[in-house]
Amino acid sequence: MGLDVHARSISAAAIDTTTGEFFKERLVPSNEVVIDWLRGLPGPVAVAYEAGPTGFGLVRALDAVGIRCQVAAPSKLNRPAGERVKTDARDAVLLARLLRNDDLTPIRIPTVTEEAARDLVRAREDVRGDLMRARHRVSKLLLRHGHVYYGGAAWTGKHHAWLHRIRFDLAGTQAAYEAELEAVEFALTRRDRLDKAIAAMAADSEFAAVTRRLCCLRGISTLTGFALAVELGDWHRFTGSSIGTYLGLVPSEQSSGGSRRLGAITKTGNSHARRLLIEAAWHHKPRYVVGAVLRSRWEQAPEAARIRAHTGNQRLHDRWTGYARRHKKHTVANTAIARELAGWCWSLATLD
Repeated sequence: MGLDVHARSISAAAIDTTTGEFFKERLVPSNEVVIDWLRGLPGPVAVAYEAGPTGFGLVRALDAVGIRCQVAAPSKLNRPAGERVKTDARDAVLLARLLRNDDLTPIRIPTVTEEAARDLVRAREDVRGDLMRARHRVSKLLLRHGHVYYGGAAWTGKHHAWLHRIRFDLAGTQAAYEAELEAVEFALTRRDRLDKAIAAMAADSEFAAVTRRLCCLRGISTLTGFALAVELGDWHRFTGSSIGTYLGLVPSEQSSGGSRRLGAITKTGNSHARRLLIEAAWHHKPRYVVGAVLRSRWEQAPEAARIRAHTGNQRLHDRWTGYARRHKKHTVANTAIARELAGWCWSLATLD
């Protein structure tokens, strides 16, 4: 059976693998209604639907009543190249056929705890973007009116004091400026509140052990380590090389016959985790020194994790040095470091 799930409707299509008979129905998006309709079908039932914005409530409800259900990865669905008509009913039939032929690539269903932790780190990611945009609006408004800050680094306490001293003659401009500055301060308050919640959960939750081991690597703070831990969930489903592929950090390829052409990275998979690794990789460019901050993180991790992380930190810096010696473009070199950093993270996360 295939389900094309939407917020206000569900198109269902079932195939009897014995007789070849089709069953089609349009259902309301209620778990109870779907389960009742499934129970009315002849014989045992297997269900598939695409991952989407409706979440994982349906698959959990089906698992609870003993109905086998797979949530398919939308990017891995094999659709006919010549198909020019796409409807909800056709999508449901396609899912049913792919499930019958065992041609679906299922995704891993996160636990309720993992999903709650992901909601937290993604809310923090949203606030980061909101804060960046609000700061840009403030700085560009000031630039249009000739106000440029020369007192040092921007967005420090001194810079904020300078911002609050600025006044405009026209009431419209002053009101707009105060509104934009208020948005910056509101975003900062939200960010600090979420940071405290993440720090508390990272210190005392099922993700604490993995987070502490990941933080042994340079560039990975508690915030980054916790986000990686909850975004990837079960690290044991990867290997040291496959995790880079999963995160879209490997080059795309167009090869045919004797020609082989590599392009930009694929950028598939979890974009949040990929961004975190790209940013963390930049920290491996400077000379490797075990400072006070890194030592404090090492003290919270097992000795085996400290030894492995120290080896990884040395190797990643040596790789950066090698790329610089060969005059590699710094963005290309950093992406290669991020790909290898993902492998070291996997090594620490799966460390027994």
